[in-house]
Amino acid sequence: METLNMDQVRYEAPETLDAAIALLSDDTTASTIFAGGTDVMVQLHSDLIEPEVIVNVKNIPDLIGIEEIGGVYTIGAATPVAELQEHKEFCEAWPGVIEGAELIGSVQVKGRSTIVGNLCNASPAADSVPPSIAAGATVNIVGPNGKRKVAVEDIVTGPRQTSLKKGEIIVSTTFPARPPHSGDAYLRLTPRTEMDIAIVGAAVNLTLDDLGICTTARVSLGAVAPKFLLVEECANALIGTRVDKNALYALGKAASDAADPISDKRGTRDYRVKTIAVMTLRAAERAVKRAREN
Repeated sequence: METLNMDQVRYEAPETLDAAIALLSDDTTASTIFAGGTDVMVQLHSDLIEPEVIVNVKNIPDLIGIEEIGGVYTIGAATPVAELQEHKEFCEAWPGVIEGAELIGSVQVKGRSTIVGNLCNASPAADSVPPSIAAGATVNIVGPNGKRKVAVEDIVTGPRQTSLKKGEIIVSTTFPARPPHSGDAYLRLTPRTEMDIAIVGAAVNLTLDDLGICTTARVSLGAVAPKFLLVEECANALIGTRVDKNALYALGKAASDAADPISDKRGTRDYRVKTIAVMTLRAAERAVKRAREN
């Protein structure tokens, strides 16, 4: 195990999951996980966090890699976004998830950042989280009390807050196998086209039957509430329809009704409530197009 002592913070780089859990479970020290470090380093320099121990998990083999079995993909928690982008089969299976992941920072940042880090940072505007929720993804957690599997939508409980317990580590994210005629999409609105934070974000995942009728749908919204939303009313607006104009109108209205955003320098509450309807509608149109092509 590599150890580097600094003035006030101890750095640890364990090579096993058990060693990492032991460090994070120590009640005598405040610790934080360092995976990509793209959020942690900013928070350290901004004095938003003051850990006594930084635990780098990049050296743990269990947290690295992409595995596919029967159409089910499992992504190691420390697998960088850049590696995910280069996985042709996953990109084809889940283009909406990739659309969100590709928005995590610059090219250089993607070489370090991870979708699990984006999740655990717990910003309501994170881009990779709504499409993962819409996908029905789950995270696999290991901690001092054993293993558990949790839906992605149940991890973030509020801004900078998660449901993870002391000593727990997310080791991977699992995306389910997709039925035929399925499609997903993620769209966000930002003042700039690149390297900005979402004013609103919308992800839609759906499946059509052979007649083009929507049989299942999941819709997740970001940056419009203290945590990410999985909106059943949005899904119900699509299910049983051909996703025509009436269905899309109902979808947009349901998205606006579900939104409970703040006003800040990036957008007012009213602006977010109105624009989330438009972005959700457009994401649904893109998801339907992909479903018809599959």
